[in-house]
Amino acid sequence: MNEVQLKVDELVSRFGGYWTPFEMLAAVVEELGELADVLLRLEGPKGSASQKELEMELGDVMFALACIANSYDIDLIKALEASIEKYKSRDGNRWKSSVT
Repeated sequence: MNEVQLKVDELVSRFGGYWTPFEMLAAVVEELGELADVLLRLEGPKGSASQKELEMELGDVMFALACIANSYDIDLIKALEASIEKYKSRDGNRWKSSVT
């Protein structure tokens, strides 16, 4: 477990332990909905959300994901690194740079 996941684990342990897998999945979905709401408000015509709100919602999503990873003994950093390698090899020619 990486340092951030250990912090999550310590906090969750103080609160009484992890929820069931599907309760944790529901928490991820809820947090993604809140993230979507902030992005819509941030990018919308009125711009009624702030960068700080976006940061907080991203943190909430990561916390919820860390809970799932911890309960299955998965290191999120290793999982992310594997995904980066997958995208590099699979999608390297699909993305076009916006820099000309």
